[in-house]
Amino acid sequence: MGSGSSQLAKALLNEYQELTYLTKQEILLAYKRFCELLQKENRSNIESVRIPKETFLTLPELKANPFKHRICHVFSTSEDGSMSFEDFLDMLSAFSESATLEIKSHYAFRIFDFDGDGALNEADLEQLVNHLTGEEDGTKLSSSEMRQLIANILEESDIDKDGTINHSEFQHVISRSPDFVSSFKIVL
Repeated sequence: MGSGSSQLAKALLNEYQELTYLTKQEILLAYKRFCELLQKENRSNIESVRIPKETFLTLPELKANPFKHRICHVFSTSEDGSMSFEDFLDMLSAFSESATLEIKSHYAFRIFDFDGDGALNEADLEQLVNHLTGEEDGTKLSSSEMRQLIANILEESDIDKDGTINHSEFQHVISRSPDFVSSFKIVL
């Protein structure tokens, strides 16, 4: 570490910049935000510390996101969903304005693939819609509305007509949606 635990080593900073879509300034800001979430006694070795998922979800940038738990699941390298600094950087990099459409669509697909089988099936699409609309009585779609919406999504997106949306079909849909790149971001 540079001058104490408040600085990120210059070599590490350069490495993180090479491995992410983040600028040095964005990495330093991420480091500051990560340290703010840590208990003071854990700040001495930032590379080996993990923030519990519940603490991580208190970040204002994630708190209101309907997919916050899925985001932690996808970017965490731990079974319990805790986040290391490198996990945090990976997440910020994928959500950065500089990340490519391919990177953004890759991670969005993984976030929406709730069962992790590599395809968005009807169950995944239902969970996706419920996350977006809410699952309360006032906002939840009726079963017939849900079936119709899923049928419409599959009709529009399922090019090979196998009843699921694979990654390349998802990328095709995303490529036709100019708002996707601008809306798939987290800014600190």
